[in-house]
Amino acid sequence: MAKANYHIRRKCPICGTIFEIRTIDAVYCSHNCSAVASKRKKAQEEKEKKYEQMAKEIPDIKEYLTAAEAIAMYCVERSTLYRDIRLKKLPSVNLGQRQLRLKRSDLNERYELRKKVRKAAQKPIPKTYNMEPENCYTIGEISEKFRIHDSSVWAHIRKFSIPTRQIGNYVYAPKSEIDKLYKSIKL
Repeated sequence: MAKANYHIRRKCPICGTIFEIRTIDAVYCSHNCSAVASKRKKAQEEKEKKYEQMAKEIPDIKEYLTAAEAIAMYCVERSTLYRDIRLKKLPSVNLGQRQLRLKRSDLNERYELRKKVRKAAQKPIPKTYNMEPENCYTIGEISEKFRIHDSSVWAHIRKFSIPTRQIGNYVYAPKSEIDKLYKSIKL
């Protein structure tokens, strides 16, 4: 990807450092932070998959649930569930060591059910653009307005699938998409 001629600072969501981006789509300050984010995302997906599997195995007639089953069935984290039990916000029955039981009706009142079946990825509805010259920028206008080299503009248009229209020697791109793409650049 082409290097930008402008300076934008962002805060890394992993380590919290403020860094100057090298490309328009940079999110993390380093490769290490990117790897940590990827690892966290993968762990979260595996955790959700485990919860879905566990929730499928719980019969509907079971009135009292274990803490692990409650976490799998309801949108609640382990620490939140145990805090609510400790603060007596959620009634529970202790049948012995590691045998805590929670009534399903109490859980239904307090928490919402976890979505068991993920919705299949739906194809996005294609956007329609008014590609008339008065509603578009030329590549030269974009590079002049946002102080970016033409090759960088072309790289961004290809990367983000921004539609273009050629009329004679000029190539037009919709103003709405270009403004949205470069909105964080201070002129």
